[in-house]
Amino acid sequence: YIQCENKARNDNRLSSSRASTFLISIMSHLAPTSSGTFQPLKHRSGTLRDRLHGYTKQTLGAGGSINDAVALPPGESCAGWVAVHAIDFYNNASTIWAVLANDPFLSTFGPGEGYPSGVEYRWSEANGNAVSVPAPTYIEKALLWIADQINDEAKFPDDDDEEEALRVFQTPAFAALCGQIFRRLFRVYGIIYSSFFGTLEALGMAPHLNTCFKHFMFFCTEFGLLPEREIEPLEVLVKPIRRQYMINKSESKANK
Repeated sequence: YIQCENKARNDNRLSSSRASTFLISIMSHLAPTSSGTFQPLKHRSGTLRDRLHGYTKQTLGAGGSINDAVALPPGESCAGWVAVHAIDFYNNASTIWAVLANDPFLSTFGPGEGYPSGVEYRWSEANGNAVSVPAPTYIEKALLWIADQINDEAKFPDDDDEEEALRVFQTPAFAALCGQIFRRLFRVYGIIYSSFFGTLEALGMAPHLNTCFKHFMFFCTEFGLLPEREIEPLEVLVKPIRRQYMINKSESKANK
């Protein structure tokens, strides 16, 4: 990210009437777009990805802690575990953004606006140029880019050959790709908290946002997926989550 002056925005809240109107259209916003940009990505039944995804569902479904849900299951591949969570966390973030994606409020942001205080995330074009874009545009580009990577079978295999899938997941190129995916997902959350938390709070979705972000940060902390420099703009938000992660981890070890 680059340092910049971030203008305070007073309209990061919904009036009662606007909230009511917006709630009526939530279901249409959650439907997949014609381009499929915000369509949740699934794991094909019977594959490595589906099996690993099942661990998290079973743990949280049985009332287990988030610490237990993010821990690598015994005997499983760490690389495969990270790959599956990259997809699941993309689904969480894209579903939250789908609620906001058609709000006219998004068009009020200019290039460089809507980011966490003191930073601007510039989008890297295919030619290598970093361009200044409005924060909502950054989110749309980031989520579309992540979906394109996940939908590429050469990068995110989802077939019956577990050995071949693990071979791809354990390459340095895949580790670098996942690092970039997690950094961009963190930035998506950063923008949402900075400019759209009031909107989601008015819609009653703040608890869901907080739960998704907590799960995301517990996982990133467990596997060291985010550089400290990336976290700095949201340190006030992240610090208590990481502190809770460490407390829970210590208590879990003490009880074993």
